[in-house]
Amino acid sequence: MTVVAVDDTDSRDGMCTTYLAARLAARLADTGARVERCLLVRCNPAVAAKTRGNAACAVQADVDPTAARRVGRELVDAHAAAGDRTSPGLVVAPDAPGVVPRGVRAFARRAVRGHHTLDDAVATAEAAGYAHDGWAGGRGRIGALAAVGWPAVADDRTYERLVYRPRERWGTERRVDETSVFAAATAASPAAWDTVDRAAEEAVCVPATPGPVLFGIRGEGPEIVERVAGQIDHEPAERAATFVTNQGTDAHLRRAALAAVRDGRSYRVDATVAAAPETRAGGHVHLTLRDGGADLPAVAFEPTKRFRDRVRALRVGDRVTACGEVGRGTLKLEKFAVRSLVETERVVPTCPDCDGSMSSAGADAGYRCRDCGTAAPGRVEQPVGRLLDEGWYEVPPRARRHVARPLCRGGFDAPVHPER
Repeated sequence: MTVVAVDDTDSRDGMCTTYLAARLAARLADTGARVERCLLVRCNPAVAAKTRGNAACAVQADVDPTAARRVGRELVDAHAAAGDRTSPGLVVAPDAPGVVPRGVRAFARRAVRGHHTLDDAVATAEAAGYAHDGWAGGRGRIGALAAVGWPAVADDRTYERLVYRPRERWGTERRVDETSVFAAATAASPAAWDTVDRAAEEAVCVPATPGPVLFGIRGEGPEIVERVAGQIDHEPAERAATFVTNQGTDAHLRRAALAAVRDGRSYRVDATVAAAPETRAGGHVHLTLRDGGADLPAVAFEPTKRFRDRVRALRVGDRVTACGEVGRGTLKLEKFAVRSLVETERVVPTCPDCDGSMSSAGADAGYRCRDCGTAAPGRVEQPVGRLLDEGWYEVPPRARRHVARPLCRGGFDAPVHPER
């Protein structure tokens, strides 16, 4: 089995790597090769040098490696706008995925959660005996090599069915019947997710950007995503492909103490709310997390919409687990779990005789009712009404990043409150 992988073929006029991979699979099949599967691997979403979704793609096929490389080069030459803010790369691996060297496996793990240089990719590919090609610098070889190694290290995998438009329709308004989208999404939930955002009444599976993708359906298995896609009424399509992927898996998150977090990575951290949530310019909601003497600013951005109400409901002293990318020293919230809530607050006592609010009697002198003369030694505990329960909360489907695990998939360590 040969794996031929590509990355960084996106362009401003809409070209995307998944489309090139779909065409690659079709071309290989046309040569008589048996195509085993297509892979879509989301690399670290927090790196600076990336395409919009930071996706690399690969095709596994029973084909001669030399022939696979030739076809791959022809397609990149024909479809990738090399140099248009892109730096395409191609890697061809014979005998993968059955035999993947340790160095390639380690490279793939780090590509999803950390950083690599192009020199790292070239050295690792050559040590493994993989052929590789680059255009306009060939930085895409980093993602391509990660796509080769990912199946050997994947702890979880999901599927996406992508339906593509004819080239002449790229950049024009998409015609997808939303009624059929919502009906298909409802019937398939929760095995297929992020097809629609019910609260926003939006078909989020239909992109707004120019390009070849008409819509994409994500789910637990190939049968479910293909069935949902087949139930949607839409304009004539050019082709479709089903990808095995790490989308919806939280593969990008690493556990760390607050003091250890760094920019350009994504984390799952345990902390206490140290500064109350505050809505600032642009509608973004900011707060501060603290643990072990370290503070970390966190933010729920305006596009996360109703998720911000969950964040605003937090109070100083609440214990949480927070997940998201760190950039410029700030955690960009994707989801959080409430571990414990502050249930009481200390307030000025009320006079037991007249129900009036007492006043301070002076420094260290407690409180006294001005009308009745009744005294109290200090503030008293009062229950706090909370709008949150313990458990996990997430951004809505319209704001979820590709690799983030939706709560509807399960597998979380506390009750979940999924968005729909």
